[in-house]
Amino acid sequence: SPSNFSFKNPSLLSISLSPLISFLRPHRLISLSLDSLNMALPNQQTVNYPSFKLVIVGDGGTGKTTFVKRHLTGEFEKKYEPTIGVEVHPLDFFTNCGQIRFYCWDTAGQEKFGGLRDGYYIHGQCAIIMFDVTARLTYKNVPTWHRDLCRVCENIPIVLCGNKVDVKNRQVKAKQVTFHRKKNLQYYEISAKSNYNFEKPFLYLARKLAGDPNLHFVESPALAPPEVNIDIAEQQKNEAVLLEAMNQPLPDDDDDAFE
Repeated sequence: SPSNFSFKNPSLLSISLSPLISFLRPHRLISLSLDSLNMALPNQQTVNYPSFKLVIVGDGGTGKTTFVKRHLTGEFEKKYEPTIGVEVHPLDFFTNCGQIRFYCWDTAGQEKFGGLRDGYYIHGQCAIIMFDVTARLTYKNVPTWHRDLCRVCENIPIVLCGNKVDVKNRQVKAKQVTFHRKKNLQYYEISAKSNYNFEKPFLYLARKLAGDPNLHFVESPALAPPEVNIDIAEQQKNEAVLLEAMNQPLPDDDDDAFE
């Protein structure tokens, strides 16, 4: 039951058990409890189990929206908040400690027109930073996204995701991904369109938020059918390279990894 879900950080408890969706109105910040959320996001369901605001950031075109839309229930129940131009997707997962919900905030493409407003980050309790392994610049911009995120959200669990590993022509090789090691982030290689490793970022964040490394999902969410196939054998090689790289010294600069 939800009551079995305990929290490592007591300061998160009041927010997590009575979830807050916060967004920016002109000149002031409004935090809405789920009791009043129906007025802000019509038809948004009230839940009585732990819920967390998850912000997803990264360059435009890296696959953030595609990734979130794989979760069919969250896609069906998403709500658009025009005040700051986000879509909020409620993604539910079922764990051995009870049900958990991530309110995934998706930028709806506004990052293509400059930085995101603080209202997007405020009250964020966990985050995913995404880059595209077929576009080197999106990886080089990861430190900027990390800095912007941490400026508003201090000491929250963060997952770095390298998306589109199903594409043959990778520009960012597994051994070149080192930023997560410098900042103590978790890194996963994913393929949104093939559902490869879809659950891993959410499982990692749930474990961190609960302070329970043994927490696990007891059933899989309904996902959209895969749109592409992934070469599992090739990806297993990449995963092995990642493990081997953990034992190698870090380059002085991320650009060194590309030489």
